[in-house]
Parts: sequence; C-alpha cells; structure tokens
Amino acid sequence: MNFTLSTIDLVIIVGYITAIVAYGFYHRKAGSSEEYFLAGRNMPWYVIGISMFSANISSNSLIAITGGAYKGGIVFFNYEWMASIVLAFFCMFILPFYLKSKVYTMPEFFEKRYDVRSRYYFSFITLVGNIFIDTAGTLFAGVVIAKLVYPEANTLVIVSLLAIFAAGYTIFGGLSSVMRTEMVNTVILLISAVILAFIVYDKAGGYDAIVAHATAKDPSYMHLVQPSDNPDMPWQGLLFGVPLLGFYFWCNNQFIVQRALSARNANEARKGALFAALLKIPILFLLVIPGVAALKLYPNLQEMYAGQLKNFSDGAYPTLVFDLLPVGLIGLIVAGFLAAMASAVSATLNSASTLVTMDFVQKFRPDMDSKGLVRSGQIATVVFMCITVAWAPQIANFESLMNYMQGVLALISPPVVAIFLLGLFWKRANADGAFAALMVGLVIALVTVASQVYELLPDWNSVHFLVKAPIILAICAAVQVVVSLSTAPPPADKIIGMTWNNQVYEEDSAALRGLPWYQNYRTLAIILLVVTFAVVWWYR
Repeated sequence: MNFTLSTIDLVIIVGYITAIVAYGFYHRKAGSSEEYFLAGRNMPWYVIGISMFSANISSNSLIAITGGAYKGGIVFFNYEWMASIVLAFFCMFILPFYLKSKVYTMPEFFEKRYDVRSRYYFSFITLVGNIFIDTAGTLFAGVVIAKLVYPEANTLVIVSLLAIFAAGYTIFGGLSSVMRTEMVNTVILLISAVILAFIVYDKAGGYDAIVAHATAKDPSYMHLVQPSDNPDMPWQGLLFGVPLLGFYFWCNNQFIVQRALSARNANEARKGALFAALLKIPILFLLVIPGVAALKLYPNLQEMYAGQLKNFSDGAYPTLVFDLLPVGLIGLIVAGFLAAMASAVSATLNSASTLVTMDFVQKFRPDMDSKGLVRSGQIATVVFMCITVAWAPQIANFESLMNYMQGVLALISPPVVAIFLLGLFWKRANADGAFAALMVGLVIALVTVASQVYELLPDWNSVHFLVKAPIILAICAAVQVVVSLSTAPPPADKIIGMTWNNQVYEEDSAALRGLPWYQNYRTLAIILLVVTFAVVWWYR
C-alpha cells in the first residue's frame, strides 16, 4: 500500500524542517564543555520535563506503540505508566547523588562509587544502546514512513537524510539546542497526536465502540494485566521486567539523565522529571487506544502490507495518518513525526558524544582545554551518525521494532541496574564485585544471543525477554554480593557521599520545609502516583 503527499503537505514539512534547524542554531551553546554537554546547568523544570518526555516519545514510539496496540491491545501502555513509579523513586533516592557529585555522565558516577573498570564498561554498554537501539530504531521508524510514500527510494539515502536533519543543530549547538528544539517538537507532536486521536475516535464510532469491538475480538485487549502465556507481556514480566527496564532507561540512561543534570538546582530537576512522567499518562488515549481503533477501521492490515512490511502492525500509525486526515493535516502530522524523530536522534547523539568526550577523551587527554573537548564531541557526533546510518536498515530483519528495542535492552540493562542499586544502598559493595557482576552479565548476554542465532538452549530461548531480565539481574546481584564479601571492603572515599543514608533524607526535608505544595516534589510525586494508579486500576 502506498501513500502520497500533496504540495501543501510538502510545504508544511519543509517549512518545519527549516524553522526547527534555524531555531536550534539560534539556541546553540558551545562555548565551554559545560555549556555544550549540560547546557550550562541552568535549565528550568518545564524544559527538563518536556525534553525528557520528548527524548522518550520518539518516532519509533509512535510506530511501535500504535502498532503494538493494534497487534496485542493496551498491554504496551505498561511501559509508559511505569515511568511514574520509576521517576518518583529517581527523585527521592538517586537524583541527589547525581547532582551533588557534579558528574557529566552516568559512567563517571560509577567510577566515583567503584572504579575505572566499571566506568569504561558502562560507557561502552551505553554507547551500544544509544547507537544501535535508540538512534538506529528511531531512524528506522522514519524509513517505515518514507518508504510508504516513496517505495522506490533507496533506504540508505532516506536514513542519511533523516540523520543529517536531526544531527545538524546537535553537532554545532550541543545540549542547549537539543533541549530547546525538543520543547517545540513536543508541542507539535502533542498537537498532531490530539488531532489524529480526535479524528480516529470519530471515524471508529467513539471510545465505547472501539472498546466493544476490541473486547469482542479478544477480551484481554483492553486489560493491562495479562496471563503468563501472553506473548507480549506476561504478568511476571509486568511485575519484574518492566520496572527493571524502566529503571535503567530513566535512572541510568545517559541521554535521559543528562537532562536532569542540566537543571539549575535539585528542585527544578525533580519537578522536571515528575512532569515528564505526567506527560506519559495521556499516551494511552493519544497513541494506544487509536492503535486499538485501527483494529476496527482496518481489520485486513496484514493483507494491505503483504510483502511491504515484515511486521504488518507497524503500518497502523501511517495508515491512520494518510488514510483519515485531509490535505494539510497530513503535513502537520508528518511534521510532528519528524519532530519526534529529531528529538530522539539529537538526544542520543549528544549523549553519546558526551560519553566519548568525558569518559574517554578527557581521561586520556586531561590537558585538553574546553574548546578541544567541544570539538571532540562534535567529531564523535558525526562518527556515531555514520555508524547509525549504516546499521538502521538492518532492523528490518527483526521480528518487530518494539521487540527489537526492548529485547536488546533486556540483555544489557540487568547487570548495570544490579550494581547501581547495590552500590547505592549497600556500603559493602566494592569494585571487584561490581566488575565481576558486569562480566557475568556480559557473558549471559553473549550466550543468549548465540543460542538464539544457532538455536541452542531451547528452554532458555523460550523464556520471555521480560522474564529473562530479572533472572539476569538476580544472578548478577548474587555474584556482586559473593565477590564483595570475599574481597576487601571498599575504601571510605567510595562510600562517603556515594551511598544512601538518613542524612540525605533529613537535608532534603529541611530544604522542602515551608514550600507550598505545588513546589514540594514529594507532594507532587504523591499526586502523580494517585493519578497513575487510578488509570492502571481502571484498565487492570
């Protein structure tokens, strides 16, 4: 099935691209390394929150969430609402340590708590995730849309053009350009999503008609909690796997946490993180349920995209856009799609360049001045863009975009989360134990990939990736405990100021005393959790 763009739509899209690149250049800050990589640590809460949300809800999310809902119902919304719990925990227990330590990167924090081995390994893993999961997956989603409009176009050319568009202002403007453009991108994305959702609900006969049709097809379609044999998310995966992946994404992922580190103070960072979580709740009504509505509007989607898309459900979002919307609005929606893509790609490329510069270049060239560090970050961005362009087309060989992204994340995140939590809450955790846990996690990941490629270990391969993740975490945590207890305790400088204690809570309480409720992040976190649990309970 092929779609077309009218002249008006193309004018809107080109106008958006031109305007957003110009806006990004206008807000560039590349004078010092702190300005380039952390926007001068002067960002307000609303910019941080919108930027975190925008970096998460990218073009791959529009394709994957809507397509996932078409295929399996609202169960994929569990990835979205879990952000409320994880970010509330992040604000309470983790963010203070990040901000007090004045780090640029998450691996840098690992060196302060453990040693340089953990830092380098985590840098490597984060780079792999940023390039091959986040950036490549986002660009591939752009290819899905472009190929439906221009089926004869070369995939590599499409990916290259999308990458150049998204990376242009990132290379020269740094994090300030990225975050400021993300604000505009998010506004466009949300406006376009509201317009599309309104039209989809109307065409499908309203919310009740959508629910009735989905329930008649499969009673489980409108429930978040699924039985243990559910192929998309068994209840064990929801209980243990989704929080684990969410914790890694929101609390350890460089391109997300980097936004919190850019805050002018801890309170702004916390309010921004909670605001990002709040913005995740409407995704149920803007992306998930419209995906379920597509099941009623286009029951033959598999036949429509036979021979064109390996995973036919990835066609749900573009079908809704191109088939239901009038001329002009299609251009606005595609511009919103490009906005989401640009936000995610610019975010991951900037964080990847930060990792290389601060974790490797500065380490080996400590005498390099601030301008040199910025230049190395710009070069790293170009290199990573080229690697991503080469890899993105290969994602077409995987079963689905959602399973590709979450499946890889389920292998690389458990050891990192294990040593992070143990290091934060257990003073006896040492560097040897952390490195041993990371190496065991790496071996498990490599064995898992090899067993899938060569069809070995069928019992392990049959375990859902959301169930594998907590199993791997438990193994890595056990390894760290055993090795830490078998070796010397960590030195005092690895514990003081780097582990949780009551003093942190008491200092936090004193700082909050006297603030009105709308400025107290604890009150805001409680309100967020109440709203979240109300939604989850209704659709349980």
